[in-house]
Amino acid sequence: MAQFNYKARNAEGKETVGVVEASGIDAAVAALQRRNFLITSIEPVGEGGGIFGFLSDFGLFESVKQKDIVILSRQLATLFDAKVPVVESFKILVGETENHALKVKLAQVLDDIQGGLPMSQAMAKHPDAFSRFYVAMVRSGEEAGKMQEIFEFLAAYLERNYDLTSKARNALIYPAFVFSVFIAVIVLMMIYVIPPISSLLRETGQELPIYTRIVMAISDVLLNFGVIVLLFTAAFTVFLVQYAKTESGKLYFARLRLNFPVIGGIYKKIYLARIADNLHTLISGGITVVRALEITSEVVGNEIYRRIMLDAIEAVKGGSMISDAFSKYDAIPPLLSQMIKIGEATGKLDYILGSISNFYTREVTNLVDNLVNLIEPILIIFLGLGVAFLAVAILLPIYSISAGF
Repeated sequence: MAQFNYKARNAEGKETVGVVEASGIDAAVAALQRRNFLITSIEPVGEGGGIFGFLSDFGLFESVKQKDIVILSRQLATLFDAKVPVVESFKILVGETENHALKVKLAQVLDDIQGGLPMSQAMAKHPDAFSRFYVAMVRSGEEAGKMQEIFEFLAAYLERNYDLTSKARNALIYPAFVFSVFIAVIVLMMIYVIPPISSLLRETGQELPIYTRIVMAISDVLLNFGVIVLLFTAAFTVFLVQYAKTESGKLYFARLRLNFPVIGGIYKKIYLARIADNLHTLISGGITVVRALEITSEVVGNEIYRRIMLDAIEAVKGGSMISDAFSKYDAIPPLLSQMIKIGEATGKLDYILGSISNFYTREVTNLVDNLVNLIEPILIIFLGLGVAFLAVAILLPIYSISAGF
């Protein structure tokens, strides 16, 4: 499918600019004409687009972020609340959306809706923008005639999920950045600063401490075999990326993430909050329990919990309760299983799941806040020890030499 930039006038005579995706220019023109557009110009994306067109061809502006979908959901909820027809709503959104990739997808959704497809089916054609969870909720809204409520629900859910994951991710960005800069500085020192000092120390013939010899050895390796080390690191990184795509790799990294010191507990609670929130949102939207588990298994984001969801699906199909299926796994806390059991017994499963989600969301927030408060002193101690070790390893022998004269 090719993309085409177009300029056109709508039925009211207002000029509009956008992007349409089609198999060819004739199909693009036909798609625009179905929207009652009078086309003034149309050309393939990239032609006459300068650097932005060039970059767009390489997909550098093709991502649809979760935040974009949150905003879109809010806008759709507002439009449906104002009783704006579906087609008109999407025409407005296509014209107003700034994200290039999302604009293209919305234009295609609009074309499909005008062609007679329900909104959910039109959105299902774009899984990179609209997840199966999202599509299932839209379908339930279509069936119940509650589109405004569903999009409000979706926006609130996506916002919670976005805030939760962003909070945890942002808490790790600062220490990761500082640590990376520290390593880069150490490497540069090992390559440019330590070698001259090493030569001086070797010329003295003095017996050097073990920690000094370690620093000098690392410097020699980086200086003489730096390219090999770099290539090995790159190859190992590629191997890890490819391994992470395999079934065993997914399982290994899923376990590693859950068992990693400090942040493992945060990630575990994020996944539990996501499971509870997904199930709560889907079941509240009228989705069956089995279908809700299937969709949740696809969006939970961790192989261990995905497999638990799949096992729970089979158990529920066989007549078991969700709580019984969950209680078999150590990755599911007994508290969660017990609360779900209460919800199943009282017929208030969706309410209980919402409470569980809120509980774990608060837990994650508290853990992240505590982690942020601890990060700075821990980093200061770590960096101080690193600098102290390097200083002692190099300066102490020099001081000893100076004292001998």
